[in-house]
Amino acid sequence: MKARILGAAAGGGFPQWNSNAEGCRRSRAGDRRALARTQASLAVSADGENWFLLNASPDLRQQIESTPCLHPKFGLRSSPIAGVVLTGGDVDAIAGLLTLRERQPLTVYATESIHAVLNANPVFEVLARDVVARQTVSVGTPARLNLPDGTFSGLSATLFPVPGKVPLYLEEGSAAPAIVEGDQTVGAVIDSGSRRLFFIPGCARMTPGLARRLDGADAVFFDGTLWTDDEMIRAGAGSKTGMRMGHMSVSGSDGTIEAFKKIRVGRKILLHINNSNPVLLDDSPERAEAEAAGWNVGYDGMEIEL
Repeated sequence: MKARILGAAAGGGFPQWNSNAEGCRRSRAGDRRALARTQASLAVSADGENWFLLNASPDLRQQIESTPCLHPKFGLRSSPIAGVVLTGGDVDAIAGLLTLRERQPLTVYATESIHAVLNANPVFEVLARDVVARQTVSVGTPARLNLPDGTFSGLSATLFPVPGKVPLYLEEGSAAPAIVEGDQTVGAVIDSGSRRLFFIPGCARMTPGLARRLDGADAVFFDGTLWTDDEMIRAGAGSKTGMRMGHMSVSGSDGTIEAFKKIRVGRKILLHINNSNPVLLDDSPERAEAEAAGWNVGYDGMEIEL
């Protein structure tokens, strides 16, 4: 199985368009220790020829153009992108679907709740249903990822609940929405028969059940949104904690680094990293701490083969 990070940043990217924070200034100035990153998405393939996207970020067109293996290769119009697997209904997970509107056959795989978000918004009808299939995936049930001609790609996807909340635009009232495990925020495990790769760009907490599921994985791409729960508040960049936004922190006693100490994983990679997170900076103490704990900090174009 091959995997390539198309984007490693959280919503807004890095640098974020309206951020004048130090990290964003360094990135904007071309500092090699503050690499720019687009919004989170992963591409996976069993054969290196046919690819499936895990989430479709608002930066998808740029990501495709930056990734030669995703370029058209045959005829007047074609694409090696065979489908998209969605793990949530947030803007930074689904907006890129609109880029795929040029009557190109592919399949969108998602839970019933996530498909309901797409169905409720008529703008997504630009993905003509006679060309782009919408396949509902039951939570916990493996789904074969097929090529547009119906043949099996060699990969299957299982969507499973992780602690999370509804997308921001679906929140009602001013009260913080409940953190729940359902089919609106899910993780994906991609299985090639001999290798297992997990993609979890949003997770509010580690649970015993999730830890058991991840144990023994060949690779995990995991929520790296914030280093500390209150970092956006302390930086003056926002009024919400990471938990309020549905993301566990990388550091701390309840954070990602600590949670994974007892989970056996081949490769651990952070992605969906907010522009405020100092782990994005190659020369930061936080980067050194993450790497010392066995984590890679994801970047656009990063490739792994399992």
